[in-house]
Amino acid sequence: MQREERDTVDIDHDAVAAIRRERVDWRFKGLPASAFGATVGEVADRRPDLFADGFVGPLVVLDAAALEHNLTTMSEWCAAHGVLLAPHGKTTMAPQLFARQLAHGAWGITAANTSQLRVYRAFGVRRVLLANQLVDPAGLAWVAAELAADPSFEFTCWADSVAGVRRMTEALGTPARPVDVLVELGAPGGRTGARDQDTAAEVARAVADSPALRLAGVAGYEGALAHDASPAALSAVDGYLRDLRAFTTRVHDLVEVAEPIVTAGGSAYFDQVAAVLTEPWPFPVRPVLRSGAYVTHDDGFYRGISPFGRGAGQPFRSALRAWAQVTSRPEPGLALLTLGKRDASFDEGLPEPQVVRGRDGVERPLAATVTALNDQHAFLALPADSTVEVGDWVGLGLSHPCTVFDKWQLLPVVDGTTVVDLVRTYF
Repeated sequence: MQREERDTVDIDHDAVAAIRRERVDWRFKGLPASAFGATVGEVADRRPDLFADGFVGPLVVLDAAALEHNLTTMSEWCAAHGVLLAPHGKTTMAPQLFARQLAHGAWGITAANTSQLRVYRAFGVRRVLLANQLVDPAGLAWVAAELAADPSFEFTCWADSVAGVRRMTEALGTPARPVDVLVELGAPGGRTGARDQDTAAEVARAVADSPALRLAGVAGYEGALAHDASPAALSAVDGYLRDLRAFTTRVHDLVEVAEPIVTAGGSAYFDQVAAVLTEPWPFPVRPVLRSGAYVTHDDGFYRGISPFGRGAGQPFRSALRAWAQVTSRPEPGLALLTLGKRDASFDEGLPEPQVVRGRDGVERPLAATVTALNDQHAFLALPADSTVEVGDWVGLGLSHPCTVFDKWQLLPVVDGTTVVDLVRTYF
């Protein structure tokens, strides 16, 4: 599939640029007191050093080179494999990164709920997939008003039940523009989605019959069916994708657009999604991936399960690193770090100690393990003869970026230890 020609701006670049005019103050963790009162742009333009210019730990930073590598790698891969990309924005909730994803060819941005959608629209994101059945009357009324006010706004949500379709229709009444809907096909043991094709076909008929909705294609999510790269897991994913494809063909005559969307694809099995959804079709389709974690990748869950880590392409690089100081060495073999559950992800693996930076400013590899996190402490198991001291900085890799970004409102982007930008999040 060729990348679409764009005659409309995909995001409000003025709104994104305005982030640089926000004033920095005590609300933003880790930043130097000397930055208070300056704008985000002014702080970034000073190019401060993480360790020489007053930053305080703990701190999570983004690596500039790794971000660019990941953005370019995913963009080129999608173009080469004939798929569109609407990355899930809930990973970062960072419009500056949305703008970069769109600039690298992303077709749209995916949301999970109305509150996320409102952030996207505040920054002018033009094309949004909402990967849930939207049944909240207030949310639907707001969406209908946005569609009426902005002819360039393209919005699509899911439906997985006739009851949901009925609620959506009742809430919308007679909107100025119908709301586009994808029927979500699930699977037993999965997450949302109609559990079989017959049930999903009933949902498709209900959408097509609704005066407030327009059937625009089919959606699914394979990631809920497997959590590793074993042959059994990969087979389960492939079987589900075959069902998704068959269902798309089954309901094609009900679809109310010329080129229906067929979408799946988290960050673990997008290679299989692309392979199945780009096989020849008897009618035009838009195969869309929704992978979001690629933008930063990680040093844990996705490192182990990403298709590129399994040989499907050039590997992504982790763009996330946490820095925390050693605050206590109460006994041999144990150090406590100023980093906890309020600062770092822990749902898909604990932080990974990688380097230690001593008083001399030299980073050295660190053989250690984080064994537990409290709210504000990390327990670091060390060899009994370790020379790690109170006050040393420890750099840690993080697993599962989706539960890192929500803990930080402003993240430094670094080249080495030099801050070259600051990324604002909106959770």
